[in-house]
Amino acid sequence: MRPARTGLWATSIVGVILAASGARAADVHTNPLNRDPQVREAYDHFYNLDYVGAVERFQHFHALHPGDPQGTALLLNAELFQELYRQDLMDTTFYATDGFLTGRHATEEDPKIRDRILSLADEAIHEADWRLSRNANDTDALFARGWARSLKCTYLAMVERRFGAAFRLAIGAKDDCQRVLELDPDYIDAKLIVGVYQYVVGALPFPFKVLIGFVGMTGSKSKGLDLLRDDGARGVLTSVEARTVIALFLRREGKYTEAIQVVRSLKAQYPHDYLFCLEEANLRKDAGEGMRAVDAYREIEADSKKPGYFVEARLQLTYFGLGDALRGQRHFVEAADAYEKTALTPDVGPELKIRALVAAGQCRDLSGQRQKALQDYQEAIDAGPDTTRADQARKYLRSPYRGN
Repeated sequence: MRPARTGLWATSIVGVILAASGARAADVHTNPLNRDPQVREAYDHFYNLDYVGAVERFQHFHALHPGDPQGTALLLNAELFQELYRQDLMDTTFYATDGFLTGRHATEEDPKIRDRILSLADEAIHEADWRLSRNANDTDALFARGWARSLKCTYLAMVERRFGAAFRLAIGAKDDCQRVLELDPDYIDAKLIVGVYQYVVGALPFPFKVLIGFVGMTGSKSKGLDLLRDDGARGVLTSVEARTVIALFLRREGKYTEAIQVVRSLKAQYPHDYLFCLEEANLRKDAGEGMRAVDAYREIEADSKKPGYFVEARLQLTYFGLGDALRGQRHFVEAADAYEKTALTPDVGPELKIRALVAAGQCRDLSGQRQKALQDYQEAIDAGPDTTRADQARKYLRSPYRGN
């Protein structure tokens, strides 16, 4: 993002989005299925994290459009994110640094769900291939194939950690959506995948840029953000996703004020989306807002107790963020309590559980509660003995954590 534009953009993004939405139907092209009332209704459930309701509706829509790759991709998208949410892999705290790319992480892959997701991805790709064999310039088929490839890439990278295979799919997805934009620059939804690719490749460390530059792979963070901003303002299918990604990228760059503006625009649109509420609290914590962030996490916990306020709130994510915020204020005992509460939540994902236990042990050490720290470290090892964080826990079993 160009520094001279960030302040103006941050304060005006909500107005831009609202103004653009009125003209969206007139000047933006997309697959007509994306404007179908049944699809929009299903997305209302999706963005309120009612994945059961969303999947049920997309399954019905898929059955009504046999052989259509877009109908298949819509269902794939819902089932994929339902699974990522179940595994606690949708908290952007996990992706705000490069740590998720390195080390050994614990996952809880369900073979039946894996097979279902990969089967839907392959189905959508094959359906798009058939249509493209008849018309190589079919923009709807190109977009559906690119989207399906990107969703399969997401599963392989986030759940199976197969970054090589995921990267190859990402290149194919980018190529498909780039071709869509060459054929029809007003097919704004395609800017999501191209924008993400441009930003991620542009953000790679210099040695990696040199390496991939030899095979013609280049990217630009500013160009990627420009594409994502346009999609966030005018996209039909991917506007919410584009703004979510913008907030993540701004967070990685430490531009918390701008990121909060974006997230608040999403909350205004979907006030009962638990993840948008959580993200604002996360950003306030990362921005150094101290007890204001603590209050934001506690407000989420209070709202979750109101009947029907959230369809499904995975409060372990809230407890973990609360622990981080309290730790930042040097309230180590309270932070350890929050981290341990995270680990004790019945449906907590394995990676989050291990992270929480190691963090709890560190806070117990910092507060002089060595015996409790030892217990937390051992539980982290037991929960994921072959993970990088278990290696950290073994280190702190030998020598107390001192804050470095």
